[in-house]
Amino acid sequence: MIPVIIVIAIVIIIISVVLLRRAEEDPLTSRIDEFAVREEIVSIEEIELSMPITDRIFVPIIRRISEFVVRLTPQTTLERTTRALELAGNPRNMTAAEFWMARGFATVLMGGLTFMMMIRFGQPTGKSVLYTLGASAIGFILPIMLLRSIKDRRQQAVIKKLPDALDLMTICVDAGLTFNAAMQKVDEKWDDELAREFGRVIYEMQLGKTRRAALKDMSERLDVPDVTSFIAAVLQAEQLGVGIGKVLRIQSEQMRVRRRQRAEEKAQQAPVKMLFPMVFLIFPTIFLVLLGPAAFQVIRSNSLSGVTGG
Repeated sequence: MIPVIIVIAIVIIIISVVLLRRAEEDPLTSRIDEFAVREEIVSIEEIELSMPITDRIFVPIIRRISEFVVRLTPQTTLERTTRALELAGNPRNMTAAEFWMARGFATVLMGGLTFMMMIRFGQPTGKSVLYTLGASAIGFILPIMLLRSIKDRRQQAVIKKLPDALDLMTICVDAGLTFNAAMQKVDEKWDDELAREFGRVIYEMQLGKTRRAALKDMSERLDVPDVTSFIAAVLQAEQLGVGIGKVLRIQSEQMRVRRRQRAEEKAQQAPVKMLFPMVFLIFPTIFLVLLGPAAFQVIRSNSLSGVTGG
C-alpha cells in the first residue's frame, strides 16, 4: 500500500510541476506567436479553441491558485522555501509558490485516493480516516524529502569535484591565464554543478557584478564548507595582494587531503553499517541453509522413532 501511495505522489507532483511551468509560459501568447509566424489571419477565439484543454482550463485555474497561495503564505515561509530551492539548484526553476502548490496537490490527491480505495474495499470509517490522514501526511512530507535529497546529492557532487576543478584552475593560472579565465575554463571543460556555478559567476561579472560579490553569492548558493573556505581564501588573497596561483595550489592540496580523509572515514564506517544487514539478513539465510537439512533429519528421525515405538 505505502509504495503505491509514494508512486502516486511522485506522479502527482510531476504533473503539477509540468502544469505550473505551462502556467508561467502563458500558452496563449505562445500560440499567437505560432500563428504570427504562419502569417494566418485568425481571431482570438479561434486561437483559444485551437489550444489544448489543459492550456484552456487547467492552466488558468493553476495560475489563480498560485496567486492565492502567494497571498496566504507568510513571507518568511516563502523565503525559507526559496532558500531551500536555491540550495537544491532550483530544480525545474520552481518558485516557492509552485513548490507549495505541488505539496498541496500531493496532500489532497493522495488523501482522496487513499480514502476512495478504503471505501472501495469496504474498510471501516475509522480505519479509512486513519489511512487517509497518513497518506495525506506522506503527500505533504514527500516533496520536502525529495528536495532535501536533491540538495544533498548536489552538495556531495560539488565536494567530490572541487579538488579536480582547483587542479585545473591551478594549471591554467600557472600557464598565464587570469583567475576569471581559469573559472571559465572549468565551465567549458565540464558539465556539472560546480562548473555551472563557476559559469554563473562569470556571467554575473559580465553583467556588472564585482567578483567579490559574485563569489560570495556562489558560496551562499552552494552552502558547502569546502567551497566557502576556498572562496574566503581567494578573497583574502585578493585583498592582501597575494599571488592567486599560490593560493590555488595550497587550496587544491588541502581539498585532496580532505577528500582522502572523507574516504578513510567512510571506509571505517563500512563495518558498522554492514553489521545490521549481516545480522538480520545474511546470517539467518546462512543458518537456514546450513541447519535446515539437519533440522529436517532430526524431525524425520523423531517421527520414525515414534512410529516404530508405537
